[in-house]
Amino acid sequence: MLPTTVEPSTCLCRAAFLNFNNTYFYKSIAMTKQLISSGSDFEAKIGYSRAVVHGSWVFVSGTTGFDYAKGSIADDVVAQTEQCFINIEAALVQAGSSLKDVVKVTYVLPNGSDFEPCWPVLQRYLGEVRPAAMVITAGLLDARMKIEIEVTAIKA
Repeated sequence: MLPTTVEPSTCLCRAAFLNFNNTYFYKSIAMTKQLISSGSDFEAKIGYSRAVVHGSWVFVSGTTGFDYAKGSIADDVVAQTEQCFINIEAALVQAGSSLKDVVKVTYVLPNGSDFEPCWPVLQRYLGEVRPAAMVITAGLLDARMKIEIEVTAIKA
């Protein structure tokens, strides 16, 4: 499956601004929303996008270690973490962004003790970036999945 990008759509956002008199005024701003797809059938089945670009913000959905090119998922949590970042990086590039733009990351693992072995991979991909982070221990959709990673980025 080849990655695809859905045509951008425009939506209006209402923003509040503070003027020099310390009073607020509101202005509607047209912002483009772009949907990014990895080409996975699963995205269409349940109605979500791999990533959504809204203005300079990029929201990458929870991403697992599934290798779309091979149609498989590794048994090892470290290998899955590596593949998560490969998948996330591909979505960010499609969005005109990169891992350097990541400001928030959430890790979800069914087994919290699996997190520490992943640290060298996290350090390699995000060590210089140092985004805000959160780790959640929760079940994932498929028992083979050992980690899911979601990121938010702001395009530079």
